[in-house]
Amino acid sequence: MSRPVCSRASDLVSPGSANADDAPRIRLQARRRRTNAIALALSLLAMAFGLVWLVWILFTTLRLGIDGLSLTLFTESTPPPNTDGGGLANAIVGSLELVTLATLFGTPIGILAGVYLAEYGQSNLLASTTRFINDILLSAPSIVVGLFVYALVVARMGHFSGWAGVVALALLQIPIVIRTTENMLKLVPNALREAAFALGTPKWKMVTSITLKASAAGITTGVLLALARIAGETAPLLFTALSNQFFSLNLNQPIANLPYTIFKFAMSPFPQWQSLAWAGVFLITLGVLGLNILARALFSK
Repeated sequence: MSRPVCSRASDLVSPGSANADDAPRIRLQARRRRTNAIALALSLLAMAFGLVWLVWILFTTLRLGIDGLSLTLFTESTPPPNTDGGGLANAIVGSLELVTLATLFGTPIGILAGVYLAEYGQSNLLASTTRFINDILLSAPSIVVGLFVYALVVARMGHFSGWAGVVALALLQIPIVIRTTENMLKLVPNALREAAFALGTPKWKMVTSITLKASAAGITTGVLLALARIAGETAPLLFTALSNQFFSLNLNQPIANLPYTIFKFAMSPFPQWQSLAWAGVFLITLGVLGLNILARALFSK
């Protein structure tokens, strides 16, 4: 009786040779698994390292900040050196005034510039130059902005003022709003724009009624993040608004603010000032944390 002829080349391969061909593949898979495990372990260690410091900072701020909280913190102005009592009412109100005005001035400029870059200046020279300058301002140290405003405003006026602080904070906020607005508008599908144009809608009407409305949550998130950024800035205020020991709303004169007051009180040898400094740190941390949580909640929707 004749033996059957093998119809496939794989029938001629012996089990031993098949295992030999699988060996490199098995070694490669094992090496990839080891590499993946090592990379995952290093990533977890890096995350744990960062979280330890973050939790430590938050715990220290909470522990020392709560000790300085009292009713007088919100009703009395900063005290003279080496005295009991006092609060941060003038610094809290001054910071709120500076940040609010900077947001009112910087937000419209940033949104309008972002709309131009996203809707009108996709490829022209002016838009490219604006993007380049905006990228520089995003990475510029805040102390550079403070020195610029000092030379531009304070030196010409001859004295520190709250308006100079507003200008410095607005210049820090505008690049963030520009970048966020442009990116959010670019996420709007072009089909919406084309549908509006097909119905005869003017471009300005399409921008205000469709693209801006569709990206409102993202733009609002960017504004809140920019507000959180400038809320704790100290360097620009050192050269512009400086500080004021007394309660004042006059922006033509130096005005009290939390970042500078914290810097001044924390470096002092007086326990009461140090306690007020930690209370101010707690208030700023709580405010920035609240703004970030609000921004994430808006963006998630």
